Amino acid sequence: MTKTILIATDYSLESLNILKKVLKRKDVSEDQNQYDILLVSGYDMGDSIRDLLFTTKSTIFNKIKAQEFNEAYGIIKNKYPHLINKIVCDIFTGSFQRTFDNYVKTENIEEAYYSPSIKSKGKGKFDIIPYIKKCKDLESYEIAVEIHERLPERGRLAEIFVEV
Repeated sequence: MTKTILIATDYSLESLNILKKVLKRKDVSEDQNQYDILLVSGYDMGDSIRDLLFTTKSTIFNKIKAQEFNEAYGIIKNKYPHLINKIVCDIFTGSFQRTFDNYVKTENIEEAYYSPSIKSKGKGKFDIIPYIKKCKDLESYEIAVEIHERLPERGRLAEIFVEV
């Protein structure tokens, strides 16, 4: 059976620790489901007509997502092929709770995972955690993610795989 889960992210390598922990828990519990994983960040499109007409998701992702992020989630996907059906990066551009609720319903999202230590800020990003917490049709889970300041691998792809 395929289920859809949402991971709140800011498209940093640290935020992939949420995905890694979720998949590790499901692997340990010998979960037989496969998952469509939506990595979602809030993004404020602004109110400029030019921006609204000519901005695409790919141009937004070029601004907010590093190539290292794609490589890291590709490695995680290869580690858990029995659990992952597909991973999709997406943005939520709404500003109302009902818009988020409709997004959850449209995408058939059953579970959401987030970490309060991962804050989407800067480059037009905003935090979707308040929307996740208020959504009545969604099971949400808080995942503890520690962000270590003094890792020698800081800023590198190896950072996602460091267990401290």
